[in-house]
Order: sequence, then structure tokens, then C-alpha cells
Amino acid sequence: METLHVDLGNRGYPIFIGENLLEKPECLIPFITGNQVLVVSNTTVAPLYLEKVIKNLTDAGKQVITHILPDGEQFKTLEQVEGIFTSLLKGRFNRDCSIAALGGGVVGDMSGFAAACYQRGVDFVQIPTTLLSQVDSSVGGKTGVNHALGKNMIGAFKQPKVVLADVGVLDTLNAREFSAGLAEIIKYGLIRDNHFIVWLETNIEKMMMRDKAVVAEAVSRSCRNKAEVVAADEFETDQRALLNLGHTFGHAIETSEGYGSWLHGEAVATGMLMAADLSWRSGWISQEDVLRVRRLLLRAGLPVVPPVHMTPAQFLELMAVDKKVQAGKLRLVLLKALGDAVITADFSWELLQQTLAAGSSLGQVSP
Repeated sequence: METLHVDLGNRGYPIFIGENLLEKPECLIPFITGNQVLVVSNTTVAPLYLEKVIKNLTDAGKQVITHILPDGEQFKTLEQVEGIFTSLLKGRFNRDCSIAALGGGVVGDMSGFAAACYQRGVDFVQIPTTLLSQVDSSVGGKTGVNHALGKNMIGAFKQPKVVLADVGVLDTLNAREFSAGLAEIIKYGLIRDNHFIVWLETNIEKMMMRDKAVVAEAVSRSCRNKAEVVAADEFETDQRALLNLGHTFGHAIETSEGYGSWLHGEAVATGMLMAADLSWRSGWISQEDVLRVRRLLLRAGLPVVPPVHMTPAQFLELMAVDKKVQAGKLRLVLLKALGDAVITADFSWELLQQTLAAGSSLGQVSP
């Protein structure tokens, strides 16, 4: 087991990474100070791991109730969060209770948002069960829900008390979900860790075969990168926005296609290639750099072409509803080099239109 730490002073917390961590209650119980625990999971994960988590908690003398969500991004709504509140209130849960999120990013985001709001804030812990949630959404304290007009536009910052990343549970993840998680792993290399890109290019086939040692190393390096960024800019006033590489394009795809049609990581993957394409058109990176990004994404089983029916005008309309818009100006995360990202509003709208219109030829035609 490896232990990382998110350095936020007295609100800092450990990230435990390893196999069979669900068999180690000592990694979880010390971080639940109250007696009441609501375990939130979904219809896919609960049959696999809920019983084990409940046993760990009840053996430690905790009063446990559960709330099972439907599975899917389309259910990441205020209505579903209200159901969590109802379970807490029916259980007469006090302010010293805890919420345990057992599932992927949707479960974690909604559980954390409920924890931020219930009685103006209660503790919560993250037990992520997807690759994407282990390397990204469970770390950093971003929580929330989607709106029909924009993804993740309603939420709060709420840091967990601990993150328990058991890489053994990834064995039950289907191939599409696993690839979706690889998108966020690749992101860390592109924004700040060129050595990680090279490592991924060397090891991506082993990742796809779910080599335990390689997967654990990728999770560790990703979490270390994110922990460093979060510690430096917890509330995304500056450099934390770099973690959104590809997300402005990707969120537009998710919103256009209907939440759940494209997985978050799939949309981010295509969005990252679009960001790389615009960076190339802007003269910042080479065409070979863009092709390297494209090849790595394809080797990871990820899409690299946006929906064929999405027009530049549709993209721009949806991208305008983005958390990085400031003073009416759209800001994008672009690449000065592979491993060196910047947040900028200083890009050519004409070149952006070319990227949005490129479709299946992204990064393969001369600007």
C-alpha cells in the first residue's frame, strides 16, 4: 500500500492506494469520528462491495444505513441528491454523522455535495471504484450535480477525510469505463508531467491488460500530480483550472449528446485532442505532438472524433456555459508544449472555428 497526502493544513487527508484495501478497515474507520454513517452507492457497485463496507463499519460499532442511487451520469441531479437528504433525515442523522461514497465519480460527486449541504456540512469519505474516480474525481473536493444547460454547474467544494483507492476493485470494471479513466491519467502527463507521457506511451498496453503493478503506478502518479495542484490552489482561483484540459470541449459534447451517452472520460479525450489541435494551429506545439496525443488516446481505446452532427456554432453556444468563463471571456486550457499547459483567453477565434470544424481530420491537416 502507498500513502499520499493532500496538504491542506488541518483539512489535509491521506490517499491510500493498493490492493485489497476494502479488507483493511484500519484504513477507513479512524477517519469516521461520529457513530452514524450513511453509505451511498449505486445499483451496479452495491451488489459487489457494499456488504464488505457495511461489515467493516458495523464491526467498528457504527450505526449504518444505505442509500442506493441509479447508475449513470444522467442521474447526477438535484432530485437524486434530495433522496440522499431524505435518507439522512429519516435516519435521524446528526451533525456528527459521516457519508461514505462507494462508487464512481457520480456517486462521489453527489455524496460530497450532500455532505457539504446537510446541516451545513458533515464529514464524508471517498471509496472510489472506477479508474476515473480513483485518479481524479475522488481527490480535490469538487462536488456537485449537472443541469440540463451545463455540466457540474451546481456544486460546492467539500474535501473528504480520506480516499481509499483499492485498485483490486478495478477488475470488475468494464473495458469502456476503464478506458474512460485512462483519459484523465493521460491528462496529467499533458498538463504538467512530460516524463509521465513517455511512461504511458511505453506502458499503455500493460495498462489495457490491467497489469496490477502498472495500474497502481499510474494511479499513484496521477494522484500525486492532482494532490500537488490542489494543495497549491484548492478553490481553483488560478492554476487548478489546468486540470480542466479538454473539459470545456468535452462538457459541450456531454451536454449536447445527453448525459451518459458519452462517458465523461470519452468526451474529455476528444476534448484534449481538440485542445491540442488548437494549440498546434496557434503555433505552440508541432503537428507531430498532436499526432502523439492522438495515437496515445487511440491506444487507450478512446474516441478522438467529436459527434459528426455538432456544428461550431453548437459547440460555442455550449462552451459559453463554462466555469472558466470570466468577465464574459471564454478561457481555454491549451498546450505550450506536451507537459506544459496554460490557461488563456488569448487565442484566435478563427483558429478555434477551424478546430471545431475539423471533425475526423483533427490534427491531420495543415492550418
